[in-house]
Amino acid sequence: CLPSPEVSQFSVRGPAEPIMVLLGTDATLPCQLSPVQSASGMHVRWYRAQLTPAVLVVHDGQEQEDVQMPEYRGRTQLARDAIATGNVALQIQQVQASDNGLYHCQVTYGFTSQEATVELHVIGLGSAPLVRMTGVETNGIRVSCSSSGWFPKPTVQWRDTQGNILPSSSESQAQDRDGLFRVETSLLVTDRAVGDVICFIQNPLHDQEKAKTISLPEPFFPRNSPWRTALACLLPILLVLFSGTSLACWKEHRAKRREMDKNSEEWHKMNQMSQEMKTALKNRDELQADLDRRKALYLEDWKKALLYPDWRKELFQLAPVMINHEVPHQDKSGPKTEESSREETADPSLSNPQVDHNIITLYQEGFMLGRYYWEVDIGDTEEWTLGVYELYTQDAPPRDSVKKFRVLEKKGDKYRALTFCSQNVSREEALLLDTRPLKIAIFLDHEDNDLSFYNMTDETHIFSFTQAGFQGSLYPYFKHNRMDLSPSHSPK
Repeated sequence: CLPSPEVSQFSVRGPAEPIMVLLGTDATLPCQLSPVQSASGMHVRWYRAQLTPAVLVVHDGQEQEDVQMPEYRGRTQLARDAIATGNVALQIQQVQASDNGLYHCQVTYGFTSQEATVELHVIGLGSAPLVRMTGVETNGIRVSCSSSGWFPKPTVQWRDTQGNILPSSSESQAQDRDGLFRVETSLLVTDRAVGDVICFIQNPLHDQEKAKTISLPEPFFPRNSPWRTALACLLPILLVLFSGTSLACWKEHRAKRREMDKNSEEWHKMNQMSQEMKTALKNRDELQADLDRRKALYLEDWKKALLYPDWRKELFQLAPVMINHEVPHQDKSGPKTEESSREETADPSLSNPQVDHNIITLYQEGFMLGRYYWEVDIGDTEEWTLGVYELYTQDAPPRDSVKKFRVLEKKGDKYRALTFCSQNVSREEALLLDTRPLKIAIFLDHEDNDLSFYNMTDETHIFSFTQAGFQGSLYPYFKHNRMDLSPSHSPK
């Protein structure tokens, strides 16, 4: 059904900056209707990369658990007290590392759907660094630093007491089953004068860092030994050996240089793809803005524009009709019994649609006012009649009721528009259609006395009965044959 009059056109707004939340705490992702209006009767969907399954779906105030991602069940809800003011913020309890990333807030009402994007950054501040000496080596002391429970991947640095950065010997980072990072790094200290070294670990999204200091007393460093004298004697020999290996090192360096050039080229390609993506998104936004502008202009003066039937539907109410394809087609060639003759001369009515071979049923009283539309799948039927009939009695008995038809008719590849009462044809007009319709939408505007037909195959206007001057009740009409308007037949 269409939006009720009290619901205005709206947009959905999210925050301009990412939402930062500490691991294990609760998060609120803002999403607000603009202008401010109640969202209690709207369809609200929060989703990640795909529409289904979703993070949370609320329809008419009820959560739809059957389309919810299992990992969010029992942890998500809307800010209930704020729905009346258009606030459909998502609340996530006990945030996990897997909750990090983009979220889409989609609000739908009738044929209007808007959405906004919210980015959630989960921050995990790991444990205090564990720093210890792992051994004494020939040229110094090796120390290690480890910590776990970080998200996203942290940065690690060694510094001395003067703030100078010390290059680490090795570093490794791994994620556990919960997606949290464990980091471990080592440092070889060769300068006895350093004294103390400090291990700093910091989350890239948070200013807070964790640090641990370890003291390296001078006696812990290795002493001079006779081997050092021997090494001084062997040094000239080692230099000769080094010159023999320099060529191999140069070749290895050249291979690494080629690899670096290849990586640089790949980075440039990725950067170019990123720029093209940004341009595509900008073009999409511009096209959407132009479409919204065109639609707004259409809605301001839609009666003069025989275009865009999908937009036109937003101004009409969907009629409660059903097509009964099991009703047999009219048999023109079979013998007519006395009983069948009586059926033909009887007045066709809504309660017995098979009498006049009308296979479309209206589940309400006839249209007396308002704007309605319905759609009929024509398919590849070679003959059909589609439109409405007007039933008015003018205070006469029901048997004397009169039907006035306004229909489109097809036989083979020929189309025509007809207005008639019994055999009295008051209007007949041949129609030329560029595209054969497989589905037709009928728009009935009782206030403006307008009945329009649209080809939904190519979304073009077919024909309009204007200034019709409706006087009675209007009913949909559809049959699988054309009208037989010969003097010996009544309209069926």
